[in-house]
Amino acid sequence: MTIEPLDLGRALADALADKKGEDILLLDLTGVCSFADCFVLATGVSERTLQALADDLRRKFKGVVAGSRAPMEGKAASGWMLLDFGSVIVHLLSPAQRKYYQLEELWREGRVVLRIA
Repeated sequence: MTIEPLDLGRALADALADKKGEDILLLDLTGVCSFADCFVLATGVSERTLQALADDLRRKFKGVVAGSRAPMEGKAASGWMLLDFGSVIVHLLSPAQRKYYQLEELWREGRVVLRIA
């Protein structure tokens, strides 16, 4: 059974909210981006929070990506972690990295589907 990208994005965003992720944004990038249908962005206020968010998503959504855990890039200490759920990419950022990289602005052609403050 496959899950639609927007449904997966919503489920990931809800899981991040449950684990105290902040400023969560789900962007629909269909037709805008060639490598993903959606981005989920969330802020973690500390390294510990970023790591907890990543660990929780990988545990809860194990099996969504070819029967294994989602590949992950980056470390909490860098302030930016990326989890690849195939059609949905999750970006977990520190407040400073979120402000610096401004991914919402970079991908402004995408449609905001969900925002959780």
